Amino acid sequence: MDRVVNPMLVLASQSPRRAEILRQAGIPFTIRAAPVDETPLASESPRDYVERLAETKARAVPAAPDETVLGADTTVVIDGEMLAKPADAADARRMLRLLSGRRHEVMTGICLKRGAAVVRDCAVTQVWFAPLSAREIEDYISSGEPMDKAGAYAIQGLASKFIQKLDGCYFNVMGLPVALVYRRLAG
Repeated sequence: MDRVVNPMLVLASQSPRRAEILRQAGIPFTIRAAPVDETPLASESPRDYVERLAETKARAVPAAPDETVLGADTTVVIDGEMLAKPADAADARRMLRLLSGRRHEVMTGICLKRGAAVVRDCAVTQVWFAPLSAREIEDYISSGEPMDKAGAYAIQGLASKFIQKLDGCYFNVMGLPVALVYRRLAG
């Protein structure tokens, strides 16, 4: 990778959060995403899962030789279980009950691909949720916000009031550990 951030960065994601994080950090990019199968492999660890998907996403989009493709994938992990995006309101309710009053991990795998060179990494952030009442869970689900978020919550949105503490990168919980991406691009 170049010593300076290459302006020919391709974000292999349709995530508005990842795009906003890169924009806020002043990292120029273009978006080029392709659908990939996100089914976990049997006995795959959460870290291996997010890194594999990040690489799969990076490899799924066409790129010119001077372009660096960034793939990323995020999951929420509690008690060894990966919490993806909820299938429906009942699944979101189950996830929020599981997270209520407890600590969990948010893992984001990243992959930077330029030509044949591939760099994979993973950021892990510990997040502590406040205890949630049944009413808080129902109100949050009614907002619609949990439905397209790993772990059924958005730290930057309405769920921000449920977060008691975190240890690690805030932006990782949003979906892109931007400092890690920048270090990997620059070095």
